[in-house]
Amino acid sequence: MADADQKKTPPDKSFPASATTRIPFAIALAMLAGCADSIGFLEFSQLFMSFMSGNTTRFGVAVANADWENVTRVASTIIVFCFGAFLGTLIAAWVGRWRLSILLTIQAVLMGIGLFMPWGTFAFPLHAYPIVLALGLQNAILQDEQGRSIALTYVTGAVVRFGTGLANLMLGTVAPSFWLQAPLWGGLSTGAVIGGVLQIRYGENAFLFPAALAALLALVAVVLTVARPGSTLVAGSSPPPDAGSHAKPSDAIH
Repeated sequence: MADADQKKTPPDKSFPASATTRIPFAIALAMLAGCADSIGFLEFSQLFMSFMSGNTTRFGVAVANADWENVTRVASTIIVFCFGAFLGTLIAAWVGRWRLSILLTIQAVLMGIGLFMPWGTFAFPLHAYPIVLALGLQNAILQDEQGRSIALTYVTGAVVRFGTGLANLMLGTVAPSFWLQAPLWGGLSTGAVIGGVLQIRYGENAFLFPAALAALLALVAVVLTVARPGSTLVAGSSPPPDAGSHAKPSDAIH
């Protein structure tokens, strides 16, 4: 009987079921991404750290202009970011209820390591890669078992969902996730402003701010995991990642 129950229950992926932690973490992480992206954009000659749509456009323009050095630069950044999302998803699956704590700690460490990496060349900006890897990994932090995650490192999805949500609100069919989109945009935008101000004043050392924010969130996650083991604050049956606080749980996370 015990074996049968074990087979029926999927492994705990520790996706926060409670909106009490899921939504504040999402907004804080969006702000972190906006901050790091703004710093990196100014520090690395308009290279995006987390906005891969922008980098993809730059890649296309570089190919059209036969600017192969820039092609290599942008393509390598996209690959590192993608690898971060890949690695983060695997780590999340391995560590169970410690998912938030471990992924956020790794992110903080990577952002700190970036300051000590060699600069590399224009085509291979080694100094930027740990930051890009950390932001790619961030996308696995609030990802459920089916691979759905909140858009934490880009804002286009939030703007689209907000616009369509306004129309659906008028039609009376608005989704619960509508109410999270504006705060996500606000968090990322606020972070971008903070990052720009910090970079102008402190240069590359400005990356210490998003690193410290990731470390603070990791500490909060550790405290919650230790103090409330099995709590919906860090795990449990959860609605889709971008759902609002009143959304019905799905069967993806148990």
